[in-house]
Amino acid sequence: MSLSPATGTELAGRAMRKAVDFHPKLFHALRHYNAARLKTDIIAGIVVGIVALPLAIAFGIASGVSPTIGLVTAIIGGFMVSFFGGNSVQIGGPTGAFIVIVYNIIAQFGLHGLAVATFMAGVLLVLLGLFRLGTVIKFIPYPIVVGFTAGIALTIFSTQVNDFLGLGLRDIPGQFIPKWGLYFQSLANISLPTLATALVSLFIIVLTPKISKRLPGALIAIIVVTAASYFLAMAFDWYKVETIGDRFGTMATDIPTPHGFTLNMATINMLLPSAFTIAVLGAIESLLSATVADGITSSRTNSNTELIGQGIANITVPFFGGIPVTGAIARTMTNITNGGRTPVAGIVHALVLLLIFLFAMPLINFVPMATLAAVLMVVAYNMSGWRTVVSLFHAPKSDISVLLATFILTVIFDLTIAIEMGLLLAIVLFLRRVTENTEIKVYSEQLDVAEGTDLSQHEVLDVAKGVGVYEIDGPFFFGVATKFDELMRSALAEKPLVRIIRMRKVSFIDATGLHNLEVLIRSSQKEGIHIVLSGVKDNVRTVLEHAGIDKLIGADHICDHITKAVKMANIIATAKK
Repeated sequence: MSLSPATGTELAGRAMRKAVDFHPKLFHALRHYNAARLKTDIIAGIVVGIVALPLAIAFGIASGVSPTIGLVTAIIGGFMVSFFGGNSVQIGGPTGAFIVIVYNIIAQFGLHGLAVATFMAGVLLVLLGLFRLGTVIKFIPYPIVVGFTAGIALTIFSTQVNDFLGLGLRDIPGQFIPKWGLYFQSLANISLPTLATALVSLFIIVLTPKISKRLPGALIAIIVVTAASYFLAMAFDWYKVETIGDRFGTMATDIPTPHGFTLNMATINMLLPSAFTIAVLGAIESLLSATVADGITSSRTNSNTELIGQGIANITVPFFGGIPVTGAIARTMTNITNGGRTPVAGIVHALVLLLIFLFAMPLINFVPMATLAAVLMVVAYNMSGWRTVVSLFHAPKSDISVLLATFILTVIFDLTIAIEMGLLLAIVLFLRRVTENTEIKVYSEQLDVAEGTDLSQHEVLDVAKGVGVYEIDGPFFFGVATKFDELMRSALAEKPLVRIIRMRKVSFIDATGLHNLEVLIRSSQKEGIHIVLSGVKDNVRTVLEHAGIDKLIGADHICDHITKAVKMANIIATAKK
């Protein structure tokens, strides 16, 4: 059959679209867009932009970069996430979760290292989406997510103590314990004006939602306290509180010119662990935010498209000096609450931030650092999820171990180690749990076919003397293979003439299971013992055939039901007596 060039191109395009799961929600939303939806999206976008302003500034400063970079990240990253993402209401930008890792990367590798790590993380996110791993990310154990989120929250809180109390410290250790040691040694240097400013800011942030949940407490605190601080500083000489302008100088009002960075194998190898952490953390936070949003809006996120959109954003922002971008759950909820239902609201939010950046940046110079510290402490408290942490202490001990290990590693060491070790510990404990729950049963003389099923009619098979039946109740993987081998060899005092291995509940078999099975078959054949496999599922049989097991024992020795296997084994055993 021949195809015309046009037809061939069309089919290739269809195959490519099917292979690559990339369908941005924006293009779907615009097909049925109308003026009423535009109005609600604009209102929601303006509100979210106002809410995002203080957070972008605060996250930028806490991460070790300037407020300008925080805003630039929110503008460019927020636009990219809404334009290319797979969720209709997701708001992207810098988040508190990245503060710790960004700060550590800058401390070790500088801004150039951060740019490279963020770019690499973006590439990893795109690859995760292209390989359709969006749903897999959701299976990361919940205790790990809770553990490192709580650890990040405590670390963020720790980084703000200096500005909250006005201790005036400059060279603060990055490690948690030395940092708090220095804080306790410096308590005599507390600045009362700074502490008062921070407490008033904290009071306004906490009180505002009680008056109206639609009012952005952080922004109101910044406006009110900044104005009050400005006039107090003019009226009283004793009122001296450090501001953003005092620490960073005059803020630029132009979007940074795009610039490149050096990328070679030495740099890649050095920064790959950090890039991996950014990618995993970004994927988890984005998809978690999207899942929560779906529950409220009854929509459905395309996880793979969302990861690709997040990846594109993180590939782009480093060229403008930006920090990592991810979906922000608080801003996303604000968007939903105010009527945003399409990615247009997210784009409007980015445009609002751009206008503020271009025309209101000089006013940001007057914002007290103590107020931003109060904002971040509230963010840390909300992130901590302490109620969830407490509830998880009623979970199995293995989950508690994962939670505590991830939390402690995040706080004492860093997030990269915490995620890697947390995942490793969770995998080990999971394998141990599966191995312990996988039973290996031994039968002789009689076998109830209906045992372990919902069948009410029981059929008892007589097993001839010299026939041993061994059942694997669970997946036959490396964690179970050795256990099966040891138990089966020691199960019967006398060597049987035929061994039936019942595999009706074996959902899959891995390379170790195949190897152990092959070794068992060969050693049994040397001893004159026949092996018969029973109840083999189609997918498992395919794996066995690819490994040549059917040729090793004979295709007729792989039976689809225990009745056939017992009948064959009885005939063989009777003939050998």
